[in-house]
Amino acid sequence: MKRWICSLACATAALSAFANDDLPLPSRDGEESGEIEPPLLITSRARDGSIPDLPGVTREAAPADVAKLEADLIRAQKRAAGADRLFTAGIIAKVDAEQRVLKVVQLEAALAQARLDAVKAKAESAGHATNDALVADAEESARAAVEERQRAELEAAMRNLQRQQKLLALGSGRKADVNRAEAKVAELQQPKE
Repeated sequence: MKRWICSLACATAALSAFANDDLPLPSRDGEESGEIEPPLLITSRARDGSIPDLPGVTREAAPADVAKLEADLIRAQKRAAGADRLFTAGIIAKVDAEQRVLKVVQLEAALAQARLDAVKAKAESAGHATNDALVADAEESARAAVEERQRAELEAAMRNLQRQQKLLALGSGRKADVNRAEAKVAELQQPKE
């Protein structure tokens, strides 16, 4: 009994000492309180329910570092290679496995565009007559990669629409999700100018 009272007294003393410390209070009038919030670990989904693109990789790649894109592509290919196995083992969802494959296609298109930009810059500095064949090959490669990316994105949007429609039919989905998926499909089916 004495031990129990002694441990209770020690715990009370420790708590009271901790409670007496001045802790920063959040400000209510909009001024900075000096607190730093940790970044969220949960990735947010895009409006259509898909996983957003990697930071720094855009759909139409600006002049980018080709070596960095090659490294990103190799990493994405490794992730996509094991996606089916992870899906069958129940570790990741089928949607995540499909997003990994789509990411490879998007990175291939970005890499082809970056290579085209590099070849064009090199051709401008060296002279047009000697590098016309290289530029034409790079343009054809970039065009094919962009078409492949557009086809893959449209297929992914169609699969997402079908999933959202099935979820709505089962009573587990929302009409707003179906509408967003339909809008995404319609957007991707529009001819590009």
